Amino acid sequence: MKNTKEYLIPFIGLKLGKHHFEYQISNAFFEIFDYIEYQDSNIKVNVVLEKKSTLLELNFKHKGTVNVPCDLTSEDFDLPIKGKMKLVVRFGEEYNNDNEELLILPHGEFEIDIAQYIYEMIVLSVPLRRVHPGIKDGSLKTEALTKLNELTIKEEKVENKEEENIDPRWDKLKQLLTDK
Repeated sequence: MKNTKEYLIPFIGLKLGKHHFEYQISNAFFEIFDYIEYQDSNIKVNVVLEKKSTLLELNFKHKGTVNVPCDLTSEDFDLPIKGKMKLVVRFGEEYNNDNEELLILPHGEFEIDIAQYIYEMIVLSVPLRRVHPGIKDGSLKTEALTKLNELTIKEEKVENKEEENIDPRWDKLKQLLTDK
């Protein structure tokens, strides 16, 4: 993993109370994690760090777009995403990040790296199934769709000639069933 120095928050010199941080996320951020799912991304992340005497509370919010291919047509489109996450940072004997909402830092730490949390929050806010909005409203025009429409089989009315050539003996047998 590459350097995430700009996502380090030195909390030791901050006063008690709320502190706001803002990050603009692009594909360069995802390259840090070797994640190449998005053709382009433009996401604004707001982080509010509330410093208390014994712990830190971090509230993350993000909103923006990622350019992804549609699962049905493979057409690229900008998918709007948004989300939020809360993280509580406590201090203990050793580092522990087993719980997704609680981080325990060793006593004596003076900064926190929030890059991993921003990455997870954004990646988990992108839906598994990505469908172009033009498919839902019928406005999407692509070469693949026009070719499929050309190749669709048109329904032909097939007249049932067998009904015209029914043997009259069958009518008598059917009458026996309904006469009961």
